[in-house]
Amino acid sequence: MDAAVASVLAAALMTLIGTPAEAQAGREAPAISRPPIRYTLTFPAPHTHYVEVAASIPTRGRSDVELLMAVWTPGSYLVREFERNVEALTASADGRQLTVTKAEKNRWRVTTNGAASIDLRYRVYGREMSVRTNWIEAGFALLNGAATFITLSDGLDLPHEVIVVPATGWKRSLTSLPEGNGDHHYVAPDFDTLVDSPIVIGNPAVYEFTVGGKKHYLVDEGEGGVFDGARAAKDLEAVVRENLRLWGSLPYEKYLFLNMITEAGGGLEHKNSTVIMSSRWTTRNRRTYLPWLNTASHEFFHAWNVKRLRPIELGPFNYEKENETRSLWIAEGVTEYYGALNLHRAGLVSREEFLDILSGNIEELQATPGRLVQSAEQASFDAWIKYYRPDENSGNTSISYYSKGAVLGFLLDARIRKSTNGAKGLDDVMRLAFQRYAGTRGYTPADFRAVTEEVAGISLKTFWETAVEGTAELDYAEALDTFGLRFRSGATPAGAWLGMTTRNDAGRLLISQVRRDGPAFKAGLNVDDEILAIDNFRVRADRLEDRLQQYRPGEQVSVLVARREQLLRLAVTFDREPARSWRLETMSSPTPQQTQQLEGWLAAKKP
Repeated sequence: MDAAVASVLAAALMTLIGTPAEAQAGREAPAISRPPIRYTLTFPAPHTHYVEVAASIPTRGRSDVELLMAVWTPGSYLVREFERNVEALTASADGRQLTVTKAEKNRWRVTTNGAASIDLRYRVYGREMSVRTNWIEAGFALLNGAATFITLSDGLDLPHEVIVVPATGWKRSLTSLPEGNGDHHYVAPDFDTLVDSPIVIGNPAVYEFTVGGKKHYLVDEGEGGVFDGARAAKDLEAVVRENLRLWGSLPYEKYLFLNMITEAGGGLEHKNSTVIMSSRWTTRNRRTYLPWLNTASHEFFHAWNVKRLRPIELGPFNYEKENETRSLWIAEGVTEYYGALNLHRAGLVSREEFLDILSGNIEELQATPGRLVQSAEQASFDAWIKYYRPDENSGNTSISYYSKGAVLGFLLDARIRKSTNGAKGLDDVMRLAFQRYAGTRGYTPADFRAVTEEVAGISLKTFWETAVEGTAELDYAEALDTFGLRFRSGATPAGAWLGMTTRNDAGRLLISQVRRDGPAFKAGLNVDDEILAIDNFRVRADRLEDRLQQYRPGEQVSVLVARREQLLRLAVTFDREPARSWRLETMSSPTPQQTQQLEGWLAAKKP
């Protein structure tokens, strides 16, 4: 490599390796002298949704090399088979074509004929609008590393360089990767960093702000004169400042909020950036803006929790199979808890709005029968086969490690604050865990529990066995008493309840879910049954709720359904819908100690 490139790579490595907390999870830093893998990305016809990839790959003179493509991307725990979008893969050396054999679903073997490097070419189709995949169109492109780059199977620790050639009319490319030698040239010390650094190319609106001496960017693709980028950037600055106060430092040199305004949703964390998808109408009212802010706050908290402070199983990554961990309730659920809490502490949401967000997590958990079947640790471990593959029975057998993790974060925070008389809280746990485990090793479930007990000064054995590892009902009494909170009395919904959900399929009233503790389940109604009549009276697909209002809990009726074209009559006894009683509010007359604990929790002192 030439001296200029070597100098750029050396600077990039110093930036990315930094302190132990900043080191790549578990992988050795590459030697500067090792030749990099170089990619050039072009978009000759972006309206066809393709990116053309040309790669120069060193072989070390071997007679054959094996290439691989990741089958999943960190942060989204499902094998997605990105290689299915690869086309026209060829290899050459010195202008001569080489033999390429598909060795496995995501691996290719290239016969090099002894060449020092090979030139690889392939196309990637990108038209899946999500934060974890590629989208390419006439106006812009979003590229995720796992879905784009093929690398050496034994070269993940090599430097990887990327040169972007924007399509005609595109002016900018933005990524958290360090800049290389020239415009649109980027360098990564290893494949992990390349995968963890999405790239946006096009003409986005960019808002820059500085916090703690570090540059931050809100990159808005698709504002359309509607999305208020300036307001969003100002609020994100407040989020960053609150996290700086909480953690004490910012563990990166720059950070990008890549906001794809594409009428889609979702967010995915990366070490020095995040991809968020939203609607152009998001900033027009508070009802839609607060969820977007909450997502951005959640993803930014991941810059510490999971990208650096990580479960031991999540690094170094195996990009070809599932990487199971029992700690996603910490990595995602506790992050969900802090996403909203930091918005309140930053002055962006009111106390009532924060309690409403927290109440939503509690209500989601308590309304899910699966809470008595699947523990927080089980939900974490089974994310690969359950969370991203829900079906009509998922609510009966599983929970979200996001919602239960957020609730556990709340309960742990309260218990620690009570045991230390408000001197410490979950903030102190996260800081201590970061100090000890945000290096190359990561933490085990036992490590995180030990840190929590050390901060709390008490044993949490029973809490862990029942609330984290078990499926017992959670006890909210201690947390409510500590903070002077209560659950608002919920009105019991009127009318009869069947305990199921339906969908209108071109005028056919079909059952879509059956709750296992409800009347429909007990009566034997099935998913995909078509409801025709109740007590010999036809039920239109858009009138079921109106019809149910005519009955009372305890009444028995005959329900006529069509099941695979067979007519069946089933006796159903209506029940009363469970009261919605999980909304938090402050007590009308809290004690001075409860008020002090509440203020300490929500205002949180500087560490």
